[in-house]
Amino acid sequence: MKKILTIVGARPQFIKAAAISHVVRDKYAGKITEDILHTGQHYDAAMSARFFDELDIPRPRYNLGVGSGSHGVQTAAMLEGVEAVLLAERYDGVLVYGDTNSTLAGALAAAKLHVPVYHVEAGLRSYNRAMPEELNRLLTDHASTLLFAPTATAVHNLEKEGFEKGRVVAAGDVMLDNVMHYRPEAVRRKPWPSDGRPMILATVHRDFNTDDPKRLRTIVEALERVGERLDATVVFPVHPRTRGHMSGMGGGATRLRCVEPLSYLETLSALDCCRMVMTDSGGLQKEAFFCGRPCVVLRPETEWAEIVDCGAARLADADVDAVVCAAEAMWDAAVPRPTQFGDGHAADRILDAISC
Repeated sequence: MKKILTIVGARPQFIKAAAISHVVRDKYAGKITEDILHTGQHYDAAMSARFFDELDIPRPRYNLGVGSGSHGVQTAAMLEGVEAVLLAERYDGVLVYGDTNSTLAGALAAAKLHVPVYHVEAGLRSYNRAMPEELNRLLTDHASTLLFAPTATAVHNLEKEGFEKGRVVAAGDVMLDNVMHYRPEAVRRKPWPSDGRPMILATVHRDFNTDDPKRLRTIVEALERVGERLDATVVFPVHPRTRGHMSGMGGGATRLRCVEPLSYLETLSALDCCRMVMTDSGGLQKEAFFCGRPCVVLRPETEWAEIVDCGAARLADADVDAVVCAAEAMWDAAVPRPTQFGDGHAADRILDAISC
C-alpha cells in the first residue's frame, strides 16, 4: 500500500484535492492511504475550513499555521514545516497542486529528501516570470517525478522544455471532475438573490493587482463602469488580501456589490445565475468555462490560453476602456463545450499512475 502526503494551502488546492481524496476513498482503499498537510497559507476560516466541510475532504493531519508574510518568509516556514513532517514519517510520495507558495515548498522539501513528487496541474505557462505563480510552476515541474498535465497545451509545453515522456501524464483537469460532480447540488440550492438586473461575478486577488493601488483602483472603477454600461449588477466577493487594500475605493458605487468570500458551492451557484465573469483567478476562469459563462480576464496574459483561443474569454489589463470594451464584446459570446480539459475522470488517471 502506498502512503501519500497531500499538501494544500489555498482555495484552488482544496478544490483540486477534493477530487483526489474522494477517489482515494471510493476506489483505492487498500491500495493508497492519504494524509493531508495544510500549510495555513489561507488562514481565514471563510477561505479554508468551509471548503473542507462543504467538499467532505478529510481533516488535515498536519496544519503548519504559516499565515501571511512575504514570499521568502512564507515559503521558508513552509519548507521547514514540510521537511519536519517528511523526516518524522515515511511517505511514498507527495502530491502538490497548482502554483502557490505551498506548491513550491512541498515540492522542494520532498525532492531534497528524495521523496517522489506528483504535480497536479503541471505544464501551465503564462510566460510572464514577473508573476510569482509562474516561477512556482516552473520550479515545481522541474522538481517533480510525475507531471499531471490538464490539457494538450500543457503536455506540449513540457515536451518543448525537454521533459521525458514517461514523466508526463495527460490526465485532464481535476477541477472539471469537481464541477461535474458538485454542480447539480449547487444548482438545487436557493437561487442567488436577484435585484432584477443581469449579474456579473467578479473577483480580484492576485498580488500584482491588489498590492498596486493604481491598478486596483482602476479595476474597481472598470467594474463599476461595466455594470453601468451593461445595466448589470457586479457581485464582487472580496478576497481578504483585496479587502485590506480597498479602503476608500468604490465609494458611491451603485453597480458594484461587495460580498464576503464565497464557498465552493456558493461559487457554482453564482456561476449558474450570472451572465458573465470578470476575474484575475485562473481557477475561476476555468469554472466559468466549465459552466458555459463568458469571461473577461483582468490580466495581460493567462496560463489558460485554451479558453481565450476558443473565444470563451478575453484578456483585458488594468485599463478602464479596455475592460469595458472586453466586457461588451463578451456579453453575448457563445461558450463552446470544454473538451480541452478531459472527460471528468482526471483523478482516476492520476491515481492509476501513482498506484503503479
